[in-house]
Amino acid sequence: MTTARRTRTAGSPSRRVRRRITGSVVAAGFLGLAGCAGTAGAGATTSIDYWLWESLQLPGYQKCAEAFERENPDIEVRITQYGWGDYWQKLSAGLVAGAGPDVFTDHLTKYPEFVSRDVLLPLDSLEATKDIDESGFQEGLLDLWTGTDGKRYGMPKDFDTIALFYDNRMLEEAGMTAADLEGLEWNPEDGGTFEQAIAHLSVDANGVRGDEPGFDPANVVTYGLASGGSGGGGHGQTQWSWLAGATGWEYTNADVWGTEYNYDDPRVQASLEWLFGLVDKGFMPSFERVGTAPNPQQQLGSGQAALSPDGSWTIASYGRLEGVDLGIASVPAGPIGHPVSMYNGLGDSISAQTDTPEEAARFVAFLGTDECQTIIGEEGVVFPARPAGTEAAIEAFKEKRGVDVSPFTDLVENNYTVLFPVTTHGAEILSILNPVMDGLYIGNEDVSSLTQVNERINRLIAE
Repeated sequence: MTTARRTRTAGSPSRRVRRRITGSVVAAGFLGLAGCAGTAGAGATTSIDYWLWESLQLPGYQKCAEAFERENPDIEVRITQYGWGDYWQKLSAGLVAGAGPDVFTDHLTKYPEFVSRDVLLPLDSLEATKDIDESGFQEGLLDLWTGTDGKRYGMPKDFDTIALFYDNRMLEEAGMTAADLEGLEWNPEDGGTFEQAIAHLSVDANGVRGDEPGFDPANVVTYGLASGGSGGGGHGQTQWSWLAGATGWEYTNADVWGTEYNYDDPRVQASLEWLFGLVDKGFMPSFERVGTAPNPQQQLGSGQAALSPDGSWTIASYGRLEGVDLGIASVPAGPIGHPVSMYNGLGDSISAQTDTPEEAARFVAFLGTDECQTIIGEEGVVFPARPAGTEAAIEAFKEKRGVDVSPFTDLVENNYTVLFPVTTHGAEILSILNPVMDGLYIGNEDVSSLTQVNERINRLIAE
């Protein structure tokens, strides 16, 4: 994608090729790279390195970078994309070695630690980002990126909620329609009409359904509910936050920067007991079956599962499943009378190591505009944080994917959400939770063990 101001000599790589080369070089020898801003391309006096982890979002952000460069010809943006695991490993190493990016996509589980290590620049301290209009974003997203010091460390880029993916063909085989998934209710005692639905959608090797006599829970070919694992590595975002939240339970004692977790609450413990109890009933695959890297998309696509609770960031991936007539339904209403979803949002942060903070801030400010976020929305991959971008995404999902995404967006519109827990010691807390949650799923831990775990977590925060 060469513009007139990027005159190149014969044989010089195009911009898109150079981005791929950047990723390859870093993967081969990360610490050998020069840190942060590098040599600018033709026509630009400054270059900014921007990292992200989601490959499906890369084309949209390339378009944003090009739009930004047209308005800011003195700055060149170089984008590098890694997979989730490699991304955080290389980012952490880069921030230590001074070889990281100027701007990067940040996550709520990570940024509190980055703030405590003084590796992020407050957006308030930079001219281009010091006056962020809170009303310009979906409600609550900017609060997530405000630290305990009152400073802001991330520009909201998108948001996500949870809904149920399904294959219309599987519903038809079960004698059901999409309407049968509307208005489902759930409770942790008997599972309500939601458990009735997943029971009927479960099928054993003899073709017997889970709500029929003779169903064999030890020999299942299609489970009513897909598994994304125990959820211990992310506070059950896709796996069970929508269940526990629908009881009225909340993660901590404050919306943001809570000082006490609530994993000792009987409501979350009962929710987890119900969920993992589905394994013995034959309605959800066991820990042993899905392994340590469960793939609910694959489970739905292969017919191993009928309903898959998952995040809005996966809509495009589900839409690519071959042979699946995709549909999306709301998660069930809980004891509080309506459905609930975790409400999470990513942000763009600026490294304290950048050599060009004001130029980096200009790019971050652009990433938070209607112009860029509408570009991202039109890609039909995620829901951008600004309403204009959200509306563009809704239309793109309908036109490109052929799906109605209102089960995701209605939750935000109706304020049926619980915020992702932003606290200190985020990584340490998840390292404590993960093995216990795995144990609950496997069946060698009792939900009551979460009471002691909660005490341990709260002592950690109080230190």
